[in-house]
Amino acid sequence: ATLRLICLALLSILLTACQPAAEQKQPPADTGTVDTTVAPPPEPEPPPPPPIDYDSSAWTELTRLDRSIIIDMKYATAENFVKKKMYDCPRCFLRPEVAQAVVRAHRALQQQGLGLKLYDCYRPLPVQWELWNTVSIPGYVADPRKGSMHNRGSAVDLTIVDAQGQELPMGTAFDFFGPEAHYAYAQLPDSVRQNRMLLRETMAAHGFRPIRTEWWHFSFSRKNYALSDMLWKCY
Repeated sequence: ATLRLICLALLSILLTACQPAAEQKQPPADTGTVDTTVAPPPEPEPPPPPPIDYDSSAWTELTRLDRSIIIDMKYATAENFVKKKMYDCPRCFLRPEVAQAVVRAHRALQQQGLGLKLYDCYRPLPVQWELWNTVSIPGYVADPRKGSMHNRGSAVDLTIVDAQGQELPMGTAFDFFGPEAHYAYAQLPDSVRQNRMLLRETMAAHGFRPIRTEWWHFSFSRKNYALSDMLWKCY
């Protein structure tokens, strides 16, 4: 019996020795390549606005209220009807109540995936004199002795843009002086007339009055303001 147990033990040892060794997991081969994928940097924060350098009780710089409104001041370039730069830099100032009304109109359009683009805002009286002396067109350029709503900080020239900032077709360019720029001009595609109507209805809903000859011009009608010769600073 003892011999039999010894034989069984030896047989067990031999069978175990004959089994293949368990495979060991090998570390992944080094291919010599390095993962160079870099996560995109976070969107930079917009720079803070410059210090207030104007009388904030009388004026508001529109971009301080809503920086998503596009500012394209045409008189800070030569892209206007006098083909001459009239402003030293493109800053848009309005009376505080007027600026707030523009922002409300802009945000109403944003609900439709649209927005506003400003061509002109407050126009200093000295600039109005320069315009008048350059091109005095009755009905289009106000006599600076009386002044315009722009000279009071209560008028805006603007249009509507889509979500990509592209202007909606309005039939003519800004500062086009001719019947095609009149709001009631009928020989335009339906889409253009609808765009003009949307602009007019949106601005009217927020206190602005249009004029007959310029689809882009709107004056604030809820408060009167004095003429001003305030000149903004440029840096």
